[in-house]
Amino acid sequence: MRGFAVLLNKEIAEQWRTGRLPVVAVIFLLFGLASPVLAKYTPDIVKLAASSIDIHVPTPTIKDAVAELIKNLSQVGVLAAILLAMGSVAGEKESGTAAFVLVKPVSRFAFLAAKFSGLAVTMAAAVLICGLAAYLYTDLLFAPLTVLGFGAACLVILLGLLEIVAVTFLGSTLVRSSIPAAGIGIVALVVAGVVSSLPNVGRFTPFGLNELASDLALQQTATGWDWPLIVNAGFVVVALAASWLVFRRQEI
Repeated sequence: MRGFAVLLNKEIAEQWRTGRLPVVAVIFLLFGLASPVLAKYTPDIVKLAASSIDIHVPTPTIKDAVAELIKNLSQVGVLAAILLAMGSVAGEKESGTAAFVLVKPVSRFAFLAAKFSGLAVTMAAAVLICGLAAYLYTDLLFAPLTVLGFGAACLVILLGLLEIVAVTFLGSTLVRSSIPAAGIGIVALVVAGVVSSLPNVGRFTPFGLNELASDLALQQTATGWDWPLIVNAGFVVVALAASWLVFRRQEI
């Protein structure tokens, strides 16, 4: 892949210079810190708010902390994924930067691979920071989670986020503007949300992986997830392959 290493360094430097990587990292950090705190103190807040009403609120457990984290990442993480990926290729085509770069001895495959790899590095760094913050605060407020189990759960969450990135990236390759690319990502998000509610099929979607992430983090038995993981990972590969097949024939 001619020029891949140079382009990847450029992408990561650009993510940092434009503030996208630091902003996403800070957002994920805040949600990593807030998730166990919300799980711990929400019952107390509810009791205070309804002081004149006798409401029974279950005592929060470590399971609530994990569920809160996964819920927040499923909501905020996917939006961050779409915002990051929507202009990755479309913005370069619109501004003419892509044509300038591809005039040099750089293959189109290397161009796309560097773009997606830069996005993946940013998402991985954000999930890592979020995971570390959530792990430490869960340990402080509830009980320690196993490092391997929680780490595996974070990887599963990252896979789900990369699926949204890959679909939005494909949209960004198909069109010449960031807004339509974001629209494609949002449509995919809605479809995934609907399909995830279907029995037997839901676990083959990014949101369906949340159940596996929870089981891994809590060290519960997780069986029958081989094919869902393969299908979800394969979806990323298919979306990237489609991006390349489209981009290699486009006039920039």
